[in-house]
Amino acid sequence: MTDDFECTIVDPARQPSERADILALLARCDLDYELGVEAFVVFRLDRRLIACIGLEANIVKCTAIDPAWRGEALGLKLVTEVENLACERGISHLFAYTNPDNLGFFGSCGFYLLAEVPHLVALLENTPVGIKTYCDSLKRQRHDGRRIGAIVMNANPFTFGHRYLIEHAASACDWLHVFAVGEDASFISYRDRYALMQAGVSDFANVTLHPGSEYILSRATFSAYFFKEKGIIGDCFTAIDLLVFRNHIAPALGITHRFVGTEPFCTTTNKYNKDMQHWLCCDSTAAPPIEVVEIERRTVDGVPISASLVRSLLAVDDFEQIARLVPPATLALLRSNYRQKRFSTDETLRPMAIAGPDREQQRMPNR
Repeated sequence: MTDDFECTIVDPARQPSERADILALLARCDLDYELGVEAFVVFRLDRRLIACIGLEANIVKCTAIDPAWRGEALGLKLVTEVENLACERGISHLFAYTNPDNLGFFGSCGFYLLAEVPHLVALLENTPVGIKTYCDSLKRQRHDGRRIGAIVMNANPFTFGHRYLIEHAASACDWLHVFAVGEDASFISYRDRYALMQAGVSDFANVTLHPGSEYILSRATFSAYFFKEKGIIGDCFTAIDLLVFRNHIAPALGITHRFVGTEPFCTTTNKYNKDMQHWLCCDSTAAPPIEVVEIERRTVDGVPISASLVRSLLAVDDFEQIARLVPPATLALLRSNYRQKRFSTDETLRPMAIAGPDREQQRMPNR
């Protein structure tokens, strides 16, 4: 029966009429449209849209089949076609978001469960050894101790505030693992952010810096972090990221504590910090609980240091103020590589004063 369907690839940004049909199908299936989807595989029968599946980078989402056509072999064909599309784009490792009710179906298509929020959402990947291979690599960097800490850090860019958090966490732990956010979705490139973090932790004897991973604060595990402009911070997305960390990453390294700085600016990061208190400590999983330690953010003249403040000052070339907020390596990089870089619309920030009654003070999103 599936041979009667017409299969096509849709670019939702350039094909508004097709996008409207996809929106209607998703609505009929009680699903939301995800703005980040770059391409859809769609099936039509006599011009009627019957099924769709979306691909955002290496993440499968927005999978829907018209209720009247479920039970056919259409689902398997749909997943096969999106895998073919990913392969054509040079992508072999796929993640998939779905309702937990569909775990059996995705399992039959070669996907394996990574994390599940009961009755809400599940994250899977199309390999049985992906997360295991990553955790095995982490185990080789394990250090024994009663207090093993962790920090997940975007550092966009690296500031004295990040350094302050690392200092306090390292002093409180036998060993500290710092994880760089690997997504290249920030103003400062991942390559530069990682280099600055390397310089920032180089003098600590009990700190390991880990490169970015798809399994920790990535578009796959927590897409809401990278689409803050949507104004939506879903509990299910923070939960997925934190459950992957608790169930897989923390046991590999023996992590007992996770450290965060207080977050007075960014709604998304503040929500994420609060959700840690639940998902890293609750009894919803068999993995050992992780204690969350919140450290008061370092201030300059009473204003908390934030990476967004640095970016706002960079937009107006105020390097005198920036020098008070960042280490020399960050200052040198910003002067040489980012001074003339244009900010996109959502990155165009008005500077917040560090001191002085005549300068407007405006709180900006963190990180």
